[in-house]
Amino acid sequence: MFAPLQNDTFLRACLREPTPHTPVWLMRQAGRYLPEYRETRAQAGSFMGLATNTQYATDVTLQPLERYDLDAAILFSDILTVPDAMGLGLSFAIGEGPKFASPVRDEAAVARLAVPDLDKLRYVFDAVTSIRKALNGRVPLIGFSGSPWTLACYMVEGQGSDDYRLVKSMMYARPDLMHRMLEVNADAVAVYLNAQIDAGAQAVMIFDSWGGVLADGAFQQFSLAYTRRVLAKLQREKGGRRIPHIVFTKGGGLWLDEIAASGTDVVGLDWTMNLGEARRRVGGRVALQGNLDPNVLFAPPEQVRAEVIRTLDSFGAPANADGTTAGHVFNLGHGISQFTPPEIVKVLVDTVHEHSRAQRAGAR
Repeated sequence: MFAPLQNDTFLRACLREPTPHTPVWLMRQAGRYLPEYRETRAQAGSFMGLATNTQYATDVTLQPLERYDLDAAILFSDILTVPDAMGLGLSFAIGEGPKFASPVRDEAAVARLAVPDLDKLRYVFDAVTSIRKALNGRVPLIGFSGSPWTLACYMVEGQGSDDYRLVKSMMYARPDLMHRMLEVNADAVAVYLNAQIDAGAQAVMIFDSWGGVLADGAFQQFSLAYTRRVLAKLQREKGGRRIPHIVFTKGGGLWLDEIAASGTDVVGLDWTMNLGEARRRVGGRVALQGNLDPNVLFAPPEQVRAEVIRTLDSFGAPANADGTTAGHVFNLGHGISQFTPPEIVKVLVDTVHEHSRAQRAGAR
């Protein structure tokens, strides 16, 4: 059904196998920093008009690959499609973040929650298959979802939040309701990601974007436990090939060891972590993804090159002393800013490839 994969560097790095260079892709790589994306979004009329149209979603997913020598594509969608399919009414206004028309704030609303009918998410799976065909084997395709806890934050708050007052109030005052919501979310995310794999996704990523707002103890109970629940239900192989699983918890460096033990293949890191230290702490259990500060991309080209090299050197050569390989996927420590100059992204991507090849040559 799909063309053979020509560049499997990303998948190999995720599984801690040798690679000729460090693969690179960027969170939010198909987005507002690209003029061609803004043009397509204008044609679509709205963000959801873009995300729910198979051709538009395919086009914008491939746009950054036409500009840059990236090693993976990521599905163009949103982390909040699952609660939208639950009936919460997702919308996006220009200049504002996502909003839900029907937040979940009481016992009755929690009781109504259920794993959604996958037909309501058919547009996502159609986009996955379309993108995979359009890639024609160029690079792997990553599918994704928000984590159960991150989805719950938006579902209770109704939108983004500065203090997470409503969701944390429910968590502390009615932990029974929060656990019920998280159970439904976890089962829904697992079904959703497995359907993306069936549709053609070759790796899947769980964005625990708001895990880092939790206190120690609460993180393990209300976020990590439910990420583990998702991971335990995910397909690990499709068509004879492993499907890597990636977990990214923004602000999660404190819990690196516990996240690495969750059953994931790759742990994504934000820019506050030292890659070399993280590599030592995970001890070869998982690959690492990250972790350049996105604001580095507002510096001059020579400084961007220097920071990319510093990040690669911090991780070090991929070969371990015992002959095994430590996997590293280069990425930003969070999503690329909409204000990033498009030409500077080429400097980043090319420097990753050039310097990581030189690292391997020097280690021989």
